[in-house]
Amino acid sequence: MSSDITIHPSPFEIGGTIDLAGSVGLTGLPDHYTISINQLPDIHLRVDQLPKIQLGIDPLEVKPLDLSLRIKEFPSIRVHLPADFKVGIGVLGMELLTVRLCGQAMAITEPFQPNPCEVCDERMPHLQLGSG
Repeated sequence: MSSDITIHPSPFEIGGTIDLAGSVGLTGLPDHYTISINQLPDIHLRVDQLPKIQLGIDPLEVKPLDLSLRIKEFPSIRVHLPADFKVGIGVLGMELLTVRLCGQAMAITEPFQPNPCEVCDERMPHLQLGSG
């Protein structure tokens, strides 16, 4: 396979002015010069064979990463979760029986110290755990 390329240069003109009449004191010399090229020969290029270029990428190697994560201690928190549960029996969209439980649940990761409203003392024995 070969390729021919032909380049046709365009004519061009270069002009300029030189001022020598200053402090040198020369007179009688032209102060404007013009160079013009009207015709340039065509340039012919021929390529018979292009070299074969091969690009390659080395395989990407991913080395295994050993990662170990451990939680040493949960932070001490007490989270109050509002709860509203409703269980019922209905027929044709009409409620026949409904049991509703509402209040709050807690998730505690700190050592439990009851708040003043959570203390059961001897004044309210019917609220103590294990009382029957």
